[in-house]
Amino acid sequence: MQVFITGGSGLIGSAVIAELLSNGHAVVALARSDSSTRQLETGGVKTIRGDLADLPALRAGAANADGVIHLAFANDFSSPGALAAAVAEESAALGAVGEVLVGSGRPLITVSGTPYVPGRASTEADPLPTDGLVGGRSRSVMAVLGLASRGVRSAAVRLPRTVHNEGRGGFAGLLTDMARRNGVSGYPGDGSQRWPAVHALDAAVLFRLVLEQAPAGTAWHAVGDRGDAVLDIATVIGRRLGLPVEAVPQESFGPLGPIFATDQPSSSTHTRQKLGWEPRHPSLLEDLENILP
Repeated sequence: MQVFITGGSGLIGSAVIAELLSNGHAVVALARSDSSTRQLETGGVKTIRGDLADLPALRAGAANADGVIHLAFANDFSSPGALAAAVAEESAALGAVGEVLVGSGRPLITVSGTPYVPGRASTEADPLPTDGLVGGRSRSVMAVLGLASRGVRSAAVRLPRTVHNEGRGGFAGLLTDMARRNGVSGYPGDGSQRWPAVHALDAAVLFRLVLEQAPAGTAWHAVGDRGDAVLDIATVIGRRLGLPVEAVPQESFGPLGPIFATDQPSSSTHTRQKLGWEPRHPSLLEDLENILP
């Protein structure tokens, strides 16, 4: 299968590309810079120059592919306005790609976060939230899944709060960056809230399985760890960086503060049973031991 992928040079995308290539697929990737182009082409990937705002490039990539995996997103959480602009850009990009694939039966795989459900771990059957900071992104994902009725084998991989590799990535990576800047490994609330996680190499396997097998209009959970306490995450970060571990005001985390403070465990039982997916790489707490002092 020739797969068109966006976000191929990122932590998740590079793992997905390696997984696809090692399983006999060909990859064409959207590349937004010279450095991304060099990285991708050095790894044996053909490229199309452009970004998520370049709708003609997206349409061309989708038109010539047997399937599409969308991973790119402008991860600008500096303000609600910046995040809203990123959501709008992604929505337009998915709309353009989806229209190309209508009636083709080809797969279109997109991403979201795992949903938050008060009092229990979320499952694949739970709906995505359509309010708050990420509500617009949820609506974009729902629109993609709705393309199942128009002849697109659409599916969504729901990623947990931290997708990690070698101690980098996701919410835990943001905590590490903040700890380096502030001189303290901080966490909001009492630290008992739980964040799900998955190793990027395990997530990559799931993206391939969904591309190859998933029925149209379905959602899947790339959850390796159901939920690690944020205090435990901050404690490992603090020990690795030689910094004190302290509770800090929720406002210290900007627009993400309310999300950081929420207990949000998640399950992947259905995904494992139906697709035969089984995470095999280090857990988040194990992987954070790779953080350099």
